[in-house]
Amino acid sequence: MATLYLVESIFNNAVKDKESFEKKAGEIRDELGKQNATLIEVQVAKDLSRAFFILEAEERNVINEGLRALGVPVTLIKPVRLVGRDLDEVKKQADKVNYLVEWNLPENLTMDAYLERKSKNSVHYSEVPEVTFSRTYVCEDMTKCLCFYDSPDESTVKKAREAVKAPIDTITELS
Repeated sequence: MATLYLVESIFNNAVKDKESFEKKAGEIRDELGKQNATLIEVQVAKDLSRAFFILEAEERNVINEGLRALGVPVTLIKPVRLVGRDLDEVKKQADKVNYLVEWNLPENLTMDAYLERKSKNSVHYSEVPEVTFSRTYVCEDMTKCLCFYDSPDESTVKKAREAVKAPIDTITELS
């Protein structure tokens, strides 16, 4: 059974512009595809310093070795669970996201408690209608989650997070 993985990468000026990043993402898609791994989505910081890949594979090693062979530095690779959106919808890449919020989860939080909390609080997104919540990836080890939004600016993302009573460790504007 295939697992979803979050891969984070810091490029340190290895990618100079959006076109070269898109070329690299295509190489990743092609190379990992040969290994029966699927690149579900890729998001990159507006300044091209960090990238976030969601991949589907049978084994973590396939992803790690494939990215290493392509010269893509891996700073984090963890199994994740998609919350808030169906995987087939995400694969279509139809919705626009331009902000990523990272939240390092508290040690005592379980997946069930997280999902219950999210379900209860998500209704409050309606209090900030200019922000659209898209999806969350929660690390299966409950260390962190990544939440994707479409928003006019960072301050409205912060308002949305306050409305749903969810902390922010990092906000990244996406390209």
